Amino acid sequence: MSILFATHEAYLDHLNGPQHQERPERLGAVIDGSREAGVADALIPLVPEPATREQILRVHTSDHVDRIERVVQSGGGKLDPDTRASVGSWKAAMLAAGAGLTAIRALQNGEADSAFCAVRPPGHHATKTETMGFCLFSNVAVAAAALADAGERVLIVDFDAHHGNGTQDIFYDDPRVLFVSLHQWPLYPGTGWYDESGSGDGVGYTLNIPLPPNTTGDVYLAAFDRLIVPMSEKFAPTWLIVSAGFDAHRNDPITQMGLSAGDYPLMMQRILQLVPNGRRLVMLEGGYDLNALRMSTASTLAAMLGEQHSEEKPTSGGSSESFEQLTAIESYWK
Repeated sequence: MSILFATHEAYLDHLNGPQHQERPERLGAVIDGSREAGVADALIPLVPEPATREQILRVHTSDHVDRIERVVQSGGGKLDPDTRASVGSWKAAMLAAGAGLTAIRALQNGEADSAFCAVRPPGHHATKTETMGFCLFSNVAVAAAALADAGERVLIVDFDAHHGNGTQDIFYDDPRVLFVSLHQWPLYPGTGWYDESGSGDGVGYTLNIPLPPNTTGDVYLAAFDRLIVPMSEKFAPTWLIVSAGFDAHRNDPITQMGLSAGDYPLMMQRILQLVPNGRRLVMLEGGYDLNALRMSTASTLAAMLGEQHSEEKPTSGGSSESFEQLTAIESYWK
């Protein structure tokens, strides 16, 4: 088996300012993890191509795109309370949005079994009309929209500790995409309660699994077994895209979840079984403790190859509150 590993040096030129959690060093931690996973021989370097404006406009308004470009051309500045742009942000963001598209083309050509896109800026908070939470364009949504427009049924699984509100916003009324988010509740951005399940033709195609702080890996696995896998099998996806945020790790500085690097491969094993080889795309989102990000990347890449590599053991001992929450979500969907 093999993995396309897509990244670009231009991602380092997106600068949020000193002491900002979403910093260039994150990319170095991910690359270090890829080298330590014991899978280097199976990684195939892939150089992303930038998305076109037309591809971005599938999921964002022209006003949204124009505003980001205008701020960058003026030398950079604040886009929202959490997100900044620098002179290198336009190129970085277009390459981040294009990475998934580049990987999809390569996978369709039979060049590997799956792809991991180590991109920044991240994307899952960017809505159709707004930057949010360190995100400029919705990288995952750009890729998913291209697949859906080509007749594919796309499953998006987002295990970042923050709710993927931007991805949800873009596909909330779209039955071609099943969006699943496991996230800490309460936490920024304050969306993602389990009764947010879609609108119009998209009712029933958004599955939110809000979990209390300190939730451990055994609860996440129960969520996959009891909710995500059965619903995904019913949906019958032809492609899988994973929003891989590693900030649910217990050491992350801006969240309060209880996962270890050993939990991510167990989740990945359950996710990957849902579609065939050659139709699996993983894209980096959050993760702000550099060592946790390194370890979690390594264990995830190994799992994508069907191998085991983790410096930490899986976590367990989930609270009764966490399991009661899963029961409540199950009851809602019955």
